[in-house]
Amino acid sequence: MLRCAQVEHKSAFGTDKRDDSDYFVTMVEQTEPMKGLAAAGDTAGLQALISRAARAGKGLPPVERWNPEFCGDLDMEIKADGTWFYMGSPIGRAALVQLFSTVLRKDEDGRTYLVTPVEKVGIRVEDAPFLAVEMDVSGRGTNQVLTFRTNVGDVIEAGPDHRLRFVDEDGTGGLKPYLHVRGRLEALVARPVMYQIVDIGDEADIGGKAMFCVRSKGEVFPIMPMATLKRLSA
Repeated sequence: MLRCAQVEHKSAFGTDKRDDSDYFVTMVEQTEPMKGLAAAGDTAGLQALISRAARAGKGLPPVERWNPEFCGDLDMEIKADGTWFYMGSPIGRAALVQLFSTVLRKDEDGRTYLVTPVEKVGIRVEDAPFLAVEMDVSGRGTNQVLTFRTNVGDVIEAGPDHRLRFVDEDGTGGLKPYLHVRGRLEALVARPVMYQIVDIGDEADIGGKAMFCVRSKGEVFPIMPMATLKRLSA
């Protein structure tokens, strides 16, 4: 069996053409195997490895179609405020965080991984992997569209394909809104943006129950029962 780290990157412009040719590597036997993600000793090494999977300017790599071997856990964590840490130190370069974010995947086991065509490594996520830090509102009524920007540069319109959900925050009685980004990955909506959402909310009947909601791209996203809103506002 080949080890996780034994990989060689092939150019998409070479003679070896395959499906997803912009994002493939070929596994080979090497006398001095390349370090894998789990063995990378610093962020520069991680950047080089992931760059070989996520080609700049080619859009997001198709991580949902990759089925690599699990190669252990990486000492990397995404905090609830969106800060990324590697080996106990914050990653200060925004471009590096953006690069790492392109190869994130959350699997059915509920864990989040960095994924390349030949290996996946587990990382820790305190809350959600992304943070929605800005919102734009266009249109009104059924034509209203909420467009969000995440801390890693994703621009997402809430709607049928990117739903908003609101969950009770343990111990505070407040709400935590989440926006679907891609796959099983979500963005926690930052508190200032949450206040913007509440400002444009209105009442709607959902299943015979009066709900305080927000609308985007024809979808109605319930925030809380109107009775609860009135009680909290009293």
